[in-house]
Amino acid sequence: MWFKNLQLHRLPAHWAVTPAQIETWLAPHAFAPGNTVEMQAHGWASPRDDGALVYSTNRQMLLVYRAEKKLLPASVVNQVTKARAAELEEQQGFKPGRKQLRELKEQVTDELLPRAFSIRRDTRVWIDPVNGWLVIDVASPTVADEVRSLLVKSIDRLPLASVRVTRSPVSAMTEWLLSGDAPSGFSLDQDTELRSTGEGNATVRYVGHALDADDMRRHIEGGKQCMRLAMTWNDRVSFVLTPSLTIKRVSPLDVLKEAADPTAQNDEERFESDFVLMTAELGRLFVDLADALGGEAESVVEQAA
Repeated sequence: MWFKNLQLHRLPAHWAVTPAQIETWLAPHAFAPGNTVEMQAHGWASPRDDGALVYSTNRQMLLVYRAEKKLLPASVVNQVTKARAAELEEQQGFKPGRKQLRELKEQVTDELLPRAFSIRRDTRVWIDPVNGWLVIDVASPTVADEVRSLLVKSIDRLPLASVRVTRSPVSAMTEWLLSGDAPSGFSLDQDTELRSTGEGNATVRYVGHALDADDMRRHIEGGKQCMRLAMTWNDRVSFVLTPSLTIKRVSPLDVLKEAADPTAQNDEERFESDFVLMTAELGRLFVDLADALGGEAESVVEQAA
């Protein structure tokens, strides 16, 4: 159940909100499957498929944003439209004009939609009102924007803020590579990406390859900066850090897998144990990572349009 990609946001520490309040705010925006003429639908779904829109334990909350999209290939629509256009041409004795073709295509789309396949995508959201974190489990900025938009729409005056640190992640990652030393509590792994700031954006990627100090120095002195760096925190969690502070490829290591509650008797108890463990460990990771980047700067509250 561990989150794989972390889009970090700040909330006021000890935000005075309860799961019941969140449930009330989300209810009007609960997910409902699209009807036969809707291409897309989205809303809040139950994290445990029990009807509740908020899963809560140990003062931590989990939400699920669900998006549904009808899959109707353009090639199929165009093929049927072409056949219908040929029939229309035979009936009226001349080729359909642009307006007729447009209307014909819209008609074909409406007819095919009820038979289109639906694809659903779930995106998890973790709210930590105690320590003031809101985390979206997604790598795509576009999907993160969708989730944030519905959060702001659902929760009136949501005090959501961006996370800002004193040091530039790019500058810090470049310095760590140049020195070969990670900040206290962290170690450097064998994946990185260096990119030139000059014309052409020359890029060098290392995947599962030792980061030789001389090679790193040569690339950096040649004008490249670190844009992605794989790291491990306290031998407990591995991840990839990016310039935007999006944390990708999060993976608990063996020491945490072994720490899972051995007394859990069923899926519900295992889920609770994993969620408690994940939120506790990642919460400590966030604090240590912010410290490694010079500490948090004053956050600026995002104003929703």
